[in-house]
Amino acid sequence: MDLKINFLYVFFAALVPMIFGFIWYNPKVFGKVWMDASGMTEAKMKGGNMAVIFGVSLVLSFLLAISLMPITIHQMGVFSTLSTPDTMADPINSEGAKYFKDFMSKYGSNFRTFKHGLFHGISAGLLFVLPVMGITAILERKGFKYIAINCGYWILCLGIMGGIICQWGLSY
Repeated sequence: MDLKINFLYVFFAALVPMIFGFIWYNPKVFGKVWMDASGMTEAKMKGGNMAVIFGVSLVLSFLLAISLMPITIHQMGVFSTLSTPDTMADPINSEGAKYFKDFMSKYGSNFRTFKHGLFHGISAGLLFVLPVMGITAILERKGFKYIAINCGYWILCLGIMGGIICQWGLSY
């Protein structure tokens, strides 16, 4: 049983929030509205250590990209189901390894498209990010614009990230 993570594409997926963030939160797009809705000021924006902020953001985006794999790649469920101690002890000749190899030869490319990953990434945004950010925003007394701008950004990012991860992030 051999699934190989393509870390180059995971890194590309991790760059999506950074790239889209520069566009989405640009003052000519949603930046000014977001600043008003969040209570952000120019002084607060200039007060942070940008290298640390973007470095930590990239690491967290990388973790997010990795976490999209089992959401967008259904074959990982079969792999995890067959990952018993016996299979892990002999990943080439065990019964589980042989079953997995046969399964992957028949169904390994099913649902491994950008479009499928986009669907699951958007679904994750709607079903995980929106509720979490919505609850947090309500408790922080933030308005609809704040929720719409931030959740819209993450739903879009997770969709594109999911597409990249599903299509290219894993090989076997």
